[in-house]
Amino acid sequence: MESFADGGLPPDDVVVAALRAGDEAMFATLLDTWSRGMLWLARSHVSTNDSAQEVVQDTWLAVIRGIDAFEGRSSVKTWVYRILVNTARKRGVRENRVVPWSSAFEHESPTVEPARFQDADDLLPGFWKDAPAAWPTPEGEVLATEMRGLITKALAELPHRQRVVITLRDVEGCTSEEVCEILEISPANQRVLLHRARAAVRGRLEEYFETAGRSA
Repeated sequence: MESFADGGLPPDDVVVAALRAGDEAMFATLLDTWSRGMLWLARSHVSTNDSAQEVVQDTWLAVIRGIDAFEGRSSVKTWVYRILVNTARKRGVRENRVVPWSSAFEHESPTVEPARFQDADDLLPGFWKDAPAAWPTPEGEVLATEMRGLITKALAELPHRQRVVITLRDVEGCTSEEVCEILEISPANQRVLLHRARAAVRGRLEEYFETAGRSA
């Protein structure tokens, strides 16, 4: 899936200096760049879109109030998203919807048959044994819109932890290190969650194209 990174933003020291100086243009740029992904992530923790919007608003207020105390131990984006996750978790707990990150994995069944991946003794352990069949290139805005809707639906149906990780990695373009820091999970857990999420989304797309092929 496409990864939307922050290629248009200046270095962190420039961003921090501008925010501390009350630069409204810089703040507006951050809002435009990150708010959509922040809303997605917040929605993974709370029960309604309105709650998610309030979480994002509360996060930006906390950023404004706390920017003078920012020490640069992480990137600005990681710091902002960490505030978001903490804010969303607190609201989610009140709504009794949050599943603890420490929950065991055994409650989740494999999303793809393990036999489809290379074994530990193979050249590329964990990679696909056979490359998935090529998908047709979307032609026209109607099909492109349909595909975006399918991916959005597939993401929404993922277990909570998987949805959060794949949103940060593949929608927001965060690195694995950033995701681990934002969510306070181990690299191993991040890899497992991301692998399962990607496999589930890929499976949904495979089903779609197989059905479309039979219909054609």
